[in-house]
Amino acid sequence: MKSLSLVLLFGFLVAVPLGYSQQSAQQALHPVKIKIALIGDSTQTRNTGYGFGFCANLTNDVTCVNDSKDGASIETYIKEGDWEKALAEMPDYMLIQFAHNDDETVEHQSQSKNPQAEYSTILKRFVEQALEHGIVPVLITPLAHRNDGADGRINSRQLADSEALKKVAREKHTPLVDLQAESIAYLDMLTEAQGQALGITKKDGQGNTIPDTTHLNYEGSYVFGRMVAVNLGKVVPALAAYVKPTAAPLPPEGVRSLSILRGASVRIVLVGDSTVNINGGWGPGFCALMTPNVECINEASSGRSSKSYYDEGLWQKALARHGDYILIQFGHNDQPGKGPERETDPDTTYAANMRRYIEQARAAGARPVIVTSLSRRNYKDGKLIEDLTAYASAARRVAVEEDVPLIDLNAYSTKLLESMTQQQADQFDATAHPDASASGFDRTHLNPVGSAVFGRMVADELARQCVELGPDIKGKLDVKSISEPQSKP
Repeated sequence: MKSLSLVLLFGFLVAVPLGYSQQSAQQALHPVKIKIALIGDSTQTRNTGYGFGFCANLTNDVTCVNDSKDGASIETYIKEGDWEKALAEMPDYMLIQFAHNDDETVEHQSQSKNPQAEYSTILKRFVEQALEHGIVPVLITPLAHRNDGADGRINSRQLADSEALKKVAREKHTPLVDLQAESIAYLDMLTEAQGQALGITKKDGQGNTIPDTTHLNYEGSYVFGRMVAVNLGKVVPALAAYVKPTAAPLPPEGVRSLSILRGASVRIVLVGDSTVNINGGWGPGFCALMTPNVECINEASSGRSSKSYYDEGLWQKALARHGDYILIQFGHNDQPGKGPERETDPDTTYAANMRRYIEQARAAGARPVIVTSLSRRNYKDGKLIEDLTAYASAARRVAVEEDVPLIDLNAYSTKLLESMTQQQADQFDATAHPDASASGFDRTHLNPVGSAVFGRMVADELARQCVELGPDIKGKLDVKSISEPQSKP
């Protein structure tokens, strides 16, 4: 397939006999199955970029793989191993776009700031290594920010990077989609309000909801995704047959997402065990962060596993709530020693149960969201004992394979707790919970402070995974409102 791709790009355009029409060539090539991968930052992802809309505008003969990554710069994409993973997938074509996280603004001070020469050097390396792997690289200039200048026209920060990228394309004889120029031209035809309507929201330093002028909602993804797809067919004519002849319509979930982003009411249902429910879980802290626009219903039940929650009919009760979103967390009571009515195996019965929840939630019209298990707070020799790893790993795999949002609470809670001592972590203990030991320590369940901390973790990640919910989540975490743990000795 790789050699065929190179022929399509480099050989086809010069070897086609005179009189052989491009349309005929496209028809001949159309049945060939190909794989196209997106390589870039958050403006290219499925969640906040044009990736979803791009893939929707390709025919079924294309396997569209999104290897872009939130927050990635051209350098961190290499350092964190994402480039090697993308190469290993062996796509036929790679669409490469970086710049947003390579600029030298305060917003991106955590990323590497690559001088123009270094930026170009890495781009060239990407092109060369792609070709060495038999992959056709296509460079894409960055999507424009939707910031109007004093003259009412788009004020782009990526012009220098775009010029560097175009220079590399010329030097390496690489196809180029000039998305920067075309997105600016498109946005300049809109009012500022119309341009902002293509994006999501974010929070300012005070926790107020403001427009996000970088990232895209469903409508923006389909507008600019279509733009990239059509232009890809122009710069690589052999791919024109793989672009749908008319723009793809928004799917039903896209229409619903836009309505929520623009103010429609929302119902969120929480499903799980006692670490979620109203007595000792993160659920109350999570629900407290929802605006009045959200009905937050906690159907989590103490002592239940992914098996017993279903077997006892609690899942059907939760489905009957007709939630727009269902957050699902199990694991604590699935572990060995919990009895045959509750125990599951992480890789078989537990995973199968989670898949069943996802399938039935979707069939009921809800969007399922998987939450990995909150970590327990037990330490030995000063180190956190994490005993839910197998179930958290299984939940992650199911979420990826079923293409559902994942809130990795196990990873986030573990990271926080690993920075603490036992004494510090005990500030979260539900001392009045029935499961508290004689000493008063309950290192599984949460008091109101713990519910607020871990509920905030879930809420913040939900806003990142389901970006349309951003306006429905209050403010930002005020660390001063949480009891300050004593410093580590």
